[in-house]
Amino acid sequence: MPDTQVQSINPANGEVIESFTPLNASGIESALDKAADRFLSWRNVPLAERAELLNSAADILEAKASEYARDITLEMGKPLAQAEGEVKKCATACRHYAEHGASYLQDETIRTDAHRAFVRHLPMGPVLAVMPWNFPFWQVFRFAAPGLMAGNVGLLKHASNVWRSALNIEDVFRRAGFPDGCFQTLLIGSSDVEGVIRDNRVKAVTLTGSGPAGRSVAAIAGDSIKPSLLELGGSDAFIVMPSADLDKAVKTAVTARTQNSGQSCIAAKRFFVHADIHAEFSKRFVAAFDALEVGDPMKDSTDVGPLATLQIRDELADQVDRSLKGGAESLTKDRTLPGKGAWIAPQILAEAHSGTPSTDEEMFGPVANLWKVSSLDDAIARANRSVFGLGSTLFSKEEAEIDKAVNELEAGATFINSMVASDPRLPFGGIKQSGYGRELAADGLHAFMNRKTVSVA
Repeated sequence: MPDTQVQSINPANGEVIESFTPLNASGIESALDKAADRFLSWRNVPLAERAELLNSAADILEAKASEYARDITLEMGKPLAQAEGEVKKCATACRHYAEHGASYLQDETIRTDAHRAFVRHLPMGPVLAVMPWNFPFWQVFRFAAPGLMAGNVGLLKHASNVWRSALNIEDVFRRAGFPDGCFQTLLIGSSDVEGVIRDNRVKAVTLTGSGPAGRSVAAIAGDSIKPSLLELGGSDAFIVMPSADLDKAVKTAVTARTQNSGQSCIAAKRFFVHADIHAEFSKRFVAAFDALEVGDPMKDSTDVGPLATLQIRDELADQVDRSLKGGAESLTKDRTLPGKGAWIAPQILAEAHSGTPSTDEEMFGPVANLWKVSSLDDAIARANRSVFGLGSTLFSKEEAEIDKAVNELEAGATFINSMVASDPRLPFGGIKQSGYGRELAADGLHAFMNRKTVSVA
């Protein structure tokens, strides 16, 4: 990347917040050297000491949550209360791996003809994380907490519109007492990613982001014979059957679609509601959307803030327009939005036709797509037509329906009578074009480890 300034723009008003100077080639080389050197000592640090440092990081996250949250909101527009909740969730991830990391890393004893045989989990080295802007803290800590506990060291290439948050994350680990080089933020652009992945000092790469970015990173990692983990887009199905608690289903549906202003891979995006309850669900769903407060993300009363950038807003507006021209019906009211910034109205599109963005693309913002279905089989068939397979939701009290959805929905997760959410205690990831591999729980810690087989005669 050329040695030029990168500006951080407030999406609520279009004002420049801060400017950053990207790393030049010499800076990148220095960072990679530091990571490789630090790994040689960090991998030998006792687990109890690693856990203590993670708990210190959690303390800092909790103490400085409001400060870090303010920077998140300024950079990408997330409502402030949600930003603070995100930072505190990162503390729970740190504490989870501090408490459970040692048990996740225990040798696995295996009975063979040998005197003793087992699998030992050993760290690999520096791991590059290519991370997006929509959860600028959580998605990084989802990688960093298990990675550091495992004995790896982290290199972060964050989205260029959240570089203050990227530096704040590095600051968390520095304040917590992690040795210099355990976690470094690389202020680099996309053009520099390939060189970092191919560098022999970097042993693996994880990416959360778009399909095109995932394909590129996976191809480079594959060509370099390095492991990769991808968490890509999603167009999650949300199915509601007649036995559902309708009040809870509607309330959950609204939150699942509009949290983070709708900018979440695991947000419910396609809603399939049984004909017997469709009219009542639709009426309540539309009323709840129309009641959402859109405005200043710094205000406690705000439900939906701006989208992260004007480009993202324009892309979503185009998808809505193409879906409407393709036969969808808009159910929600018109709104007057602020004149400046990346604003878009929350809206519900009904009965969109096949071949339109509503059915075929991920819509990254507060736009819900609603269809009436005749049966659970009908809903599952429509849900599975998507190229994505990240999360899914079923609202039903019928055990047979629940079992069927769990077995047949093509997704990395199915949540029953609740919205899809990531949790440090549960594996997280998708199938199909939503990526491969699993983060969080023991899976996230093992993702970039050498599972070494040991046999003692």
